[in-house]
Amino acid sequence: VQLQASGGGLVQAGGSLRLSCAASRSILSINRMAWYRQAPGKQRELVAIMRSSGSTDYADSVKGRFTISRDNAQNTVALLMNSLKPEDTAVYYCNALLNNEMYWGQGTLVTVSS
Repeated sequence: VQLQASGGGLVQAGGSLRLSCAASRSILSINRMAWYRQAPGKQRELVAIMRSSGSTDYADSVKGRFTISRDNAQNTVALLMNSLKPEDTAVYYCNALLNNEMYWGQGTLVTVSS
């Protein structure tokens, strides 16, 4: 599975950004799509998950602010990020889990200024 992420950028605190991840195959055939992020000097962490069933989960730190969604026709998964905080600054990675193998897209940098 090839993943292409886009949509990062610089935004002020309180603003919004929308990340998008395009998959090279039907996302309905993928067990789970997810967004991770890695801040400078920190470990990569899970941000949001969307399973093939459509169920979702979020890290506590982003609940109520971030929304993961998918477009089955376009084979894309999006992450809408609202009420951004400086601590959301990180490189965001799209991830796919298929048959117990994980695939990663290139990261996209999100910078939130205070």
